[in-house]
Amino acid sequence: MKLDILAFGAHPDDVELGAGATLAKEIANGKKVGVIDLTRGELGTRGSAEIRDQEAAKAAGILGVSIRENLEFADGFFVNDKQHQLEIIKMLRRYRPEIVLCNAIEDRHIDHQKGGDLVSDACFLSGLVKIDTRFEGTEEWQEPWRPKRVYHYIQWKNLEPDFVVDVSQFIEKKTEAILAYSSQFFDPGSDEPETPISSKNFIDSVTYRARDLGRMVGVEYAEGFTAERFVAVDGLDRLL
Repeated sequence: MKLDILAFGAHPDDVELGAGATLAKEIANGKKVGVIDLTRGELGTRGSAEIRDQEAAKAAGILGVSIRENLEFADGFFVNDKQHQLEIIKMLRRYRPEIVLCNAIEDRHIDHQKGGDLVSDACFLSGLVKIDTRFEGTEEWQEPWRPKRVYHYIQWKNLEPDFVVDVSQFIEKKTEAILAYSSQFFDPGSDEPETPISSKNFIDSVTYRARDLGRMVGVEYAEGFTAERFVAVDGLDRLL
């Protein structure tokens, strides 16, 4: 299956928090979208890897993505090396996305910047013909593939975006997908330990950040992204 957009997250729920509304919008516009989680989030204070597997599947159904896979890298301990790059290259060559979304370029959690760098490096390497990868379980050679664009979503830190996407009609879908991770986020009836993302303030911040970015560009809600290269448009009238 060829995808238009492939979004990577270091942990289940990263993609929903950073780009859930944008992906929902793209899917509504007919794009084929996939999500690949690098880890199962097994070091998370709340819940468990098994619970998060179930929550990730539920969130994928809410967003309507075409595929969701988990590479099962070690949460907290994966590194940006050849072994991990090759696993991502296999995914890129399998799904051949035009656009890749990945973790923030800088953030509170060490896996976020590390995951963003890892995916970005793999996107470049995936275009090199002398890197030999095979389809899973076969000897069939994978053709090189390099996405046309790599963008980083914004997570905990309020980074300045290079561009924003109007997601005014899709903020509720994003919130629904985030709340599918009921083990992780605000639940007044939970007796699990509190974490930086389990407060009501954190859930509210997801919406008010989107509202503030929207305010800055004259729409109700927006999601922000950083770009590794200049973003080109084919005319001034393509800008909102």
